[in-house]
Amino acid sequence: MWLKFFTTFLSFATGACSGLRVTVPSHTVHGIRGQALYLPVHYGFHTPASDIQIIWLFERPHTMPKYLLGSVNKSVVPDLEYQHKFTMMPPNASLLINPLQFSDEGNYIVKVNIQGNGTLSSSQKIQVTVDDPVTKPVVQIHPPSGSVEYVGNMTLTCQAEGGTRLVYQWLKNGRPAHTSSTYSFSPQNNTLHIAPVTKEDIGNYSCLVRNPVSEMESDIIMPIIYYGPYGLQVNSDKGLKVGEVFTVDLGEAILFDCSADSYPPNTYSWIRRTDNTTHIIKHGPRLEVASEKVAQKTTDYVCCAYNNITGRQDETHFTVIITSVGLEKLAQKGKSLSPLASITGISLFLIISMCLLFLWKKYQPYKGQKQNTGKLKHFQAMKMFWMTSEYMNLLLFQMLLVFPGSQADLFQSLMVYRDKICTVQYMKLFSTSLPSSKTSQSELSWAKQHIRVKF
Repeated sequence: MWLKFFTTFLSFATGACSGLRVTVPSHTVHGIRGQALYLPVHYGFHTPASDIQIIWLFERPHTMPKYLLGSVNKSVVPDLEYQHKFTMMPPNASLLINPLQFSDEGNYIVKVNIQGNGTLSSSQKIQVTVDDPVTKPVVQIHPPSGSVEYVGNMTLTCQAEGGTRLVYQWLKNGRPAHTSSTYSFSPQNNTLHIAPVTKEDIGNYSCLVRNPVSEMESDIIMPIIYYGPYGLQVNSDKGLKVGEVFTVDLGEAILFDCSADSYPPNTYSWIRRTDNTTHIIKHGPRLEVASEKVAQKTTDYVCCAYNNITGRQDETHFTVIITSVGLEKLAQKGKSLSPLASITGISLFLIISMCLLFLWKKYQPYKGQKQNTGKLKHFQAMKMFWMTSEYMNLLLFQMLLVFPGSQADLFQSLMVYRDKICTVQYMKLFSTSLPSSKTSQSELSWAKQHIRVKF
């Protein structure tokens, strides 16, 4: 009887017949062991029907289909072997499997027959898989103490206690890791081997495990990789740095900081070179130099960085120049008033004041003298001019001290110009005799004493 029924079923297994259509949302359904699984089925027809028959069959690979249950209209006829496991509520053709076990994995075939003016049949097949959910995986690193860059290797192993049909994937910084010149994976992909390790291999690693019903990711783990030192450099909190030269004002203390990228952190040593000899002056990343205690104005220093795990070291050389004038301040001109601008302003103020005094004396009557007034006034004016020129010489000399060599040409030209004027004016003045009065005699005495003019 069942062989005849199965032969009739196969004749309609190719799909929907005219006027009847059976559909399922998915031809593959994944279930979790121990839980219920619902297989939804929908069918429709456009002809009058007196009877509706629904049949469910189950098959495994290389085996004959087994009858599970069937119905005619609303009457359900189950196989007594499975009557407590499979449930159907006709005319709904959907099937409920509860509880789901590994033995329930296979193909489920549903067939719908409609009896009216004739018999219409249609069927669908659904593949069911059964899995246990994935438990949280754990990643282990060997060696756990870490590896040295370019020398050691590292192996990461991912293990999940629960779950079936597991698929492993390695993530680095949240992105999938792929095979490369240093990365290799085991056949099941649950082991990542890095050989040799480099600084670029530092990151956050995790293992993602999935199967058809669930997925879980391990905690993030960061491998220990010893590397460096790289990028050794020296910086300071003060002074002007040009390349590997630091310029420091006399009397100023400067703090140097030596740093390099390394793990574990480097040990630092400071070396001073003087007279073709070297001396270790301090250990540690910082060095303070007091410029007033340095015997030489130009001193060479070396900062050495050493990694006691990798066994590598690096060093950088720099020079410290002690100056009496802050070159750093000159490089920042414009931010504050320069000494040259200050001297120039004071000089202009004094020259203008002397000129105003000269004009005031010229147009004021000379008290107590009525003879040779013009010559005496002229002599007094020349005296003021000589004093002004001497003060200008003093200011120019001060500028030469502040800016050595920058004003030499200007100073020389002003001196020559001033000497020529004084010589001509005094020759004209003393070519004629002055009246013998107390005022003129005192002026003459002043000229002989300070200017040394021979009459």
